[in-house]
Amino acid sequence: MRKKKTYTCRACGKSPLTKDEVGVSKKLLDGEALFCLPCLAAYLEVAEQDLLDKIEEFKEQGCELFA
Repeated sequence: MRKKKTYTCRACGKSPLTKDEVGVSKKLLDGEALFCLPCLAAYLEVAEQDLLDKIEEFKEQGCELFA
C-alpha cells in the first residue's frame, strides 16, 4: 500500500497541510511554496477569510486542485 504524501508549511512547519491549503498555495503561488492558511494569508497580506472565499470560488469553477 502506498503511503499518502504529506506536506509541511514553509513558514511555520505545520504538518500535514490540508488538501485545500496545498491547493490554494499551488494555485496562487504557482507551486513555488506551500503554506498553511494563516501563513499564506500573512505572506499575501490578505485576510484568512479572503483565502477561504477564494478556495470556494476555485471549487465552484471545478479546479482539479480542489476536487
